[in-house]
Amino acid sequence: MLYLDNAATSVPLKDAADLASVYFEKYFNPSALYSGGIEVASFIKEAKEFVTNSVCPSGYECVFTSGGTEADNTAVFSFAKRGNAVTTSGEHSAIYEPFRELSARGLETRFAKLNADGSVNVDDLLSKTDAGTSFVSVVHVNNETGAVNDINEIAAQIKKINPKAVFHSDGVQAFGKIPFRLSSNVDTYSVSAHKIGALKGTGALIKTKRLKLYPLIFGGGQENGMRSGTENVPGIAAFYRAAQIRYSAVRENYSHALKVKKTFLSGIDGQGVKVVSPENGSPYIVCIIAAGLRGEVLQHMLEKQGVIVGTGSACAARHRHSRILTACGYTGGELEGVLRVSFSPETEEADAVFAAEKINEAINSLKKVIG
Repeated sequence: MLYLDNAATSVPLKDAADLASVYFEKYFNPSALYSGGIEVASFIKEAKEFVTNSVCPSGYECVFTSGGTEADNTAVFSFAKRGNAVTTSGEHSAIYEPFRELSARGLETRFAKLNADGSVNVDDLLSKTDAGTSFVSVVHVNNETGAVNDINEIAAQIKKINPKAVFHSDGVQAFGKIPFRLSSNVDTYSVSAHKIGALKGTGALIKTKRLKLYPLIFGGGQENGMRSGTENVPGIAAFYRAAQIRYSAVRENYSHALKVKKTFLSGIDGQGVKVVSPENGSPYIVCIIAAGLRGEVLQHMLEKQGVIVGTGSACAARHRHSRILTACGYTGGELEGVLRVSFSPETEEADAVFAAEKINEAINSLKKVIG
């Protein structure tokens, strides 16, 4: 089986799983004052420092969460409390749905338009930001198209309009994949473990130390009172090791993925297939449209041929059409025939050739069936 749905979730790395298993044996409560608990607490501190320092300058810290969704929600409900909040129409549901909840609670929410490739229309975003804006969220890498937003530059422009606005970015599809460093204008940044070869159930919200979070979860006061609940130490261990592995070769992996992406696109039959993803987008995500065909049907045909791909965001699978691609301007039959192919650093160019061949075969076969 060739697995190419890594934007949804990735195959756990053996070293990450092995380190997690160590902490099944070292099962001590990190809040305990006996030696085992103190040792585990020290390990969590070390993991936090690595995750934070991987992308941030000094003056930042991280809070471990149950995943990217909780990290996003924590940022939204901590800082979008007055005036208006601004985001893009291309956000993952972990931001989009909390914004809908803000609106239901009476806070004014504003959604900036997208460009055709899924990147935010920066001019529209800035026009929606004003002195009353308390919170702005812009996804770093669009999870459906792979478009990369220049969050450092966008954050700088937001701060010129309103220095008090908190700027957040969902970095789930960028962390461990895109070589970058956050600027001090980015206040909070959410990441997820299972997108980079760790385990589901762990993520983190990286934040500037000057900001105080308002917890979503209350209880024993773990994570310095910012996220109660006994820490998921095996999950944190796997995240730590996966982050170490990915960041030890992040630039090399990026270059490799770019070759894989180009190989894949060169093999796709351009007749009747539209590539949504921008050339300068993430090399790990390719979104294509086979207009007039059903993406789910193609997905099942490919699975029978040993190729696993997505049809868009796995977190929006219950919706018939992609909200994000609709915001990009796609309509009708285009929205039916969406496939998302997403690579990992372990994907080889030969895999890309094979996947392109099978996709071409599936598309041509289905066209013959429907006439």
